[in-house]
Amino acid sequence: MDARQLDKAMRQELLTLSKDNADGTARHLVAAGLAVAEDDLDAALEHAQAASRRAGRVAGVRETLGVVHYRRGEWAKALAEFRTARRLSGSDHLLPLMADAERGLGRPERALELAATPEARRLPPAELIEMAIVVSGARADMGQTAAAVQHLRELVRKGSPKAPWAARLRYAYAAALEADGHEDEAQEYYAQAAHLDADGETDAAEVLGLDVAPELIDLGDDEDPDDEGEPGHDDRDGSPTEGRPDGPGGPGRTAETGRP
Repeated sequence: MDARQLDKAMRQELLTLSKDNADGTARHLVAAGLAVAEDDLDAALEHAQAASRRAGRVAGVRETLGVVHYRRGEWAKALAEFRTARRLSGSDHLLPLMADAERGLGRPERALELAATPEARRLPPAELIEMAIVVSGARADMGQTAAAVQHLRELVRKGSPKAPWAARLRYAYAAALEADGHEDEAQEYYAQAAHLDADGETDAAEVLGLDVAPELIDLGDDEDPDDEGEPGHDDRDGSPTEGRPDGPGGPGRTAETGRP
């Protein structure tokens, strides 16, 4: 295990530690990431906890532990780690995962409250999309299936299929349509998600009963993802990176190691 496999930003965070401690922590973080990639969440947890014992005041270390708990469906533990990481870093990028953890705990109202904060509204485009996916899922959790569809409709229709979040967004939209009883339209967007999902972020192909993704679907948009702009906030007064299909990091969720 080579500590140099750790990404540059995380290595920078570890500079606050002694050289030996930084090296040992980095090795555990690399091992945790590899274990997550192999879906060995027990090993991932072991390494993430070891890193946290060594460097519990480093935000990225606590975030990694939170993501592992998130992937394991341990929502309360994930939420606690995300809150700590946010406090240590001063960054709001974990808000979508925090909101989704609230959903996992059966508290969709709290997810909507987090999405309504000024900090959430100032998130960059990728995190705004993830938060929109979470909000849609929270609406569905509350039985507001039409609102779940409405929250994502314009983002899907106006967004570029070349955007890095395109597959997950279409998957979440398909799930919302399906929950609202629009089966045929849902199948159309599951097919689009499967076509776009080169990295296997979703299980859209499996939902469709396909061994491979569809070869060709006309999505009717060739514009650059940079032109997509920030998503709107139509009903948000208040979905990396795997988790639920309708939350961040999931077959549809966010974090780089992260649930839908």
